[in-house]
Amino acid sequence: MHATISSVSAPSKRVLRWRVVDIVVASVVAVAAGVVFWVWGQAYNPISGPVTAVLPGFQGILNGPWLFAGVLVALIVRKPGAALYGEVVAAVVSMLIGTQWGFATLLSGVVQGLGAEIVFALFLYARWNLVTALIAGAGTGIAESILDLLYSYPGAKPEFAIVYTITTTVSGILVAGLGSWLLVKALARTGALNRFAAGREVTGRV
Repeated sequence: MHATISSVSAPSKRVLRWRVVDIVVASVVAVAAGVVFWVWGQAYNPISGPVTAVLPGFQGILNGPWLFAGVLVALIVRKPGAALYGEVVAAVVSMLIGTQWGFATLLSGVVQGLGAEIVFALFLYARWNLVTALIAGAGTGIAESILDLLYSYPGAKPEFAIVYTITTTVSGILVAGLGSWLLVKALARTGALNRFAAGREVTGRV
């Protein structure tokens, strides 16, 4: 009787230790995200000029494609450190390919990853719904805003700082939060995430 009760209750327990499959999938997703980072970096300069002309600081709306890796990896793997790992690996990959920002890319990856990681930690790595994803997206946007205002725009006027922070945060919510959530659901429907809780929730597998 004791063995039967244990076998029934065991699946409900959260396992926070990383498995080999977690490391492999997190790495593959992060590397792919790093390529996206690099591609977006090539497109950024031609786009940012006209966007900045609309309103100083409004270029923060373009930061979302650099913010999604940590949130995406965390939503798939659901383990402590996943957001930080995903964002840092993606940053390193884009830096190795050749990014115009050099070592600052790695610094951004750490800060962005921590911004999302803190949010998931606050939820005790137990809630992986859309609301959590959106808040994590906001967290990585706020973290990047602070870094950029200190590192890239020191001495910026208050109005610039406000617009830049708001637009970067909104971009994080939409691209890193909502975008990652929708991408996980799309991947899950293909069966690619069947070895993860994120996939089984969509397909209905136990």
